[in-house]
Amino acid sequence: MKLTSLLAAAAVVAVSHASPHPALDQQQALGSLQEAHRTIVGEKADQSLEDLLQHDPLLSFHRDLVSIESISGNEHDVGIFVADFLRAKNFTVVKQKVASVKKKKGDVPDNDDETPKTRYNIYAYPSSLQEQPSILVTSHIDTVPPFIPYSVHKPESATSRSESVDDHVIAGRGSVDAKGSVAAQVYAVLETLEANPDAKLGLLFVVGEEIGGDGMKTFSESEINFKSAYHTVIFGEPTEAKLVSGHKGMLGFEVLAHGKAAHSGYPWLGKSAVSAILPALSRVDQLGNLPVSQGGLPSSDKYGNTTLNIGTIRAGVATNVVPASARADVAVRLAAGTAEEAREIIRRAVKDATREVEADVEVDFSNHNEAYSPQDLDTDVDGFEVMPVNYGTDVPNLTVRDGVKRYLYGPGSIFVAHGDDEALTVRDMKEAVKGFKKLIDAALERD
Repeated sequence: MKLTSLLAAAAVVAVSHASPHPALDQQQALGSLQEAHRTIVGEKADQSLEDLLQHDPLLSFHRDLVSIESISGNEHDVGIFVADFLRAKNFTVVKQKVASVKKKKGDVPDNDDETPKTRYNIYAYPSSLQEQPSILVTSHIDTVPPFIPYSVHKPESATSRSESVDDHVIAGRGSVDAKGSVAAQVYAVLETLEANPDAKLGLLFVVGEEIGGDGMKTFSESEINFKSAYHTVIFGEPTEAKLVSGHKGMLGFEVLAHGKAAHSGYPWLGKSAVSAILPALSRVDQLGNLPVSQGGLPSSDKYGNTTLNIGTIRAGVATNVVPASARADVAVRLAAGTAEEAREIIRRAVKDATREVEADVEVDFSNHNEAYSPQDLDTDVDGFEVMPVNYGTDVPNLTVRDGVKRYLYGPGSIFVAHGDDEALTVRDMKEAVKGFKKLIDAALERD
């Protein structure tokens, strides 16, 4: 079946068309964006860098991506920008609607009307391609809050104008996670197609990775993925230009305590939910450091210990009231085993820790639907340093057939990805294009 026929049959998608809500003047020439955003080049930049940004297609594209705010749930504008950019590069572009983050997963609009809040995955392949792509190159276009404007400047250590332009720092929300990967992937694919016009490549840029992966899950459950023919998927995330051998699994849960309110002068008339939840949380906090034989969560040589983070605790209404309720939210990074095995260990630990408390204490997993085991990835391409990572990605959200190769690679460091100092260098971007091309070339050898 020709790819065009397959896409026409997919009810969840719509072929890209011009947006009635342009993204931040995204139709302007690249140079005019400097006036629109006023933060393109920092005070420490020099004219050579400004000229480079103006005339280097990779850096200009990256600049425009980062300049468009796309916090999870608000990805409409950046999606339209990417769709129009790829269409202008002779790609067939499919815009796949993804439900609003305030709606349930199945609540995709039934009509084709576009609104300023419509979220799209962007799927694209060369217009000349008559077969389904055999290699899928993918990353995400959403970011965490808050929006930080694009800027570029010399490194703080620069002492002379002889400093290489490649060392200049590009900053802004998403510059690393993951618009650096998006830009590098696009130009790696464009350069590959220039040398090999028949390369069977597909691009996928999804929304919602930072909030549970609803974009990738929507694509995974679509007709495009069901009928796909790719043997390789190349994921883009900040990996310091290293090839990732795998990442930890993920699990979340709440610990809830239900007591009885009373005047704090007569606490024996009530049941303190805080007093009840404390031993449970103390036990939970230790589970990653205890051996399985003592009721702890499993570890592995590859990923180390399972780690837990008690991220939030909420309880009580006033200091002079015995708290009737308490709750804590916990995130788990699994080093081994399955999510269901971890759930059972956690339930048992909380039960054992609260046998003698007066209030009722329970574990609730219902508000944390994202749960998966550690994800092992392929590293069989020479020329890369290899490492495991602790953070989560969209890798487990994409269902693939047995035997499909999965690679994880990209520019920049996860250590700055969600911070105020999110940034990478010009060199990082250029090297990432080379790295993605190397992975693509290795995959093409399997066609």
